[in-house]
Amino acid sequence: MTDDEYLWEPVPGCWSVRRHSEGPGPRATLLTGTGDWGRDAAPAPHPSPPPFTTLAWRLTHLSEMLTLRADHVAGSHTLTRDDYRVSGDAAGAVAAFDAGAAAWRQALLCTDDTALDKVGHSTYPHGSDPEDVFIDVVWWVNQELLHHGAEIALLRDLFRARRH
Repeated sequence: MTDDEYLWEPVPGCWSVRRHSEGPGPRATLLTGTGDWGRDAAPAPHPSPPPFTTLAWRLTHLSEMLTLRADHVAGSHTLTRDDYRVSGDAAGAVAAFDAGAAAWRQALLCTDDTALDKVGHSTYPHGSDPEDVFIDVVWWVNQELLHHGAEIALLRDLFRARRH
């Protein structure tokens, strides 16, 4: 994946990752994450209709979700969106996704059957995790990976097939 593909905005008004110094994109009110780059976001209520999101937005969303949920299951239970480093380039984003997936996998491997039925086993603060049975959280993470992973695959196909 190239940086051009990673940051490609196929339609006007996309949410993406941007330099903090440039500020948020259209209909976004903030950039989440630490470092030079952040991901477009807005507090609830979110814009309606939802903005179209770039491959960069989707990949960093997944990476952040995996990293933070792993931390809130088997780590320090302290990481927030403001602690997550958003990558402004494709290589960094792929590496961050790999690290997040490995952390989530390790958190699941350390989870016993009793924890799967425990309410609040994940203390992740940006969802209903503290009120949910952990197996439902695992199901949700799988749905997010399938959903956004398919979108990323489609965007890669569209980028490859676009007319220059």
